Amino acid sequence: MQIAAIIPVKTFSRAKSRLGLPQEKTAELCKLMLDEVLSAISQTPSIQKIIVVSRDEDAFKLARKYGVKEIFDQSENGVNEAVALAEKFLLEIGFDSSVVFPQDIPLVRPHDIQTLLSFQKWDNSMIVVPSRKFDGTNALLRTPLNVVETHYDEDSYKIHLTTGKSRNVRTSFALINRIMWDVDDKSDVEFIMSNIEKQELAIKLQNILERR
Repeated sequence: MQIAAIIPVKTFSRAKSRLGLPQEKTAELCKLMLDEVLSAISQTPSIQKIIVVSRDEDAFKLARKYGVKEIFDQSENGVNEAVALAEKFLLEIGFDSSVVFPQDIPLVRPHDIQTLLSFQKWDNSMIVVPSRKFDGTNALLRTPLNVVETHYDEDSYKIHLTTGKSRNVRTSFALINRIMWDVDDKSDVEFIMSNIEKQELAIKLQNILERR
């Protein structure tokens, strides 16, 4: 089975408006989080390909360090369309499965991803990892990769589960802490800062947030 990771990346300066940070700080924070996510995925043995879908050249510059496939998202009309672009490419080259990750789960580790992939035992199946607040989807593992269309930005965790079950797809959820811990608002930043295990990452985040 060939598994690809898909990461839709919104233009850094336009992302995370709920954080209330200046654009420059927002871009730095997004870049740092994406770097952590790409690093973890690139060290996961069962991932054969990584795809970044974006229109942000800074995101692509960072992604090249990890040898990813770049797909340019001209319209940037949301996560669902970005994932669809990646799916089209993966189907053309014969991939079986995909797992969609956001760019904002900076504490994720390779072991977390490998654990998720180890739960995938059947064809015609889907596993959903929710966000910490259970209002979004922080990982979506599908076999085949188009077995169910994505429903991001629509209370996606519940909709992915109910859609999968309504299509007779083997559908389940997995609670994996560091995949669930995303950054959308100030309370998430505080939560992340209180749970960081990597000192170097903590210092980098603190420097971004405190810089005037």
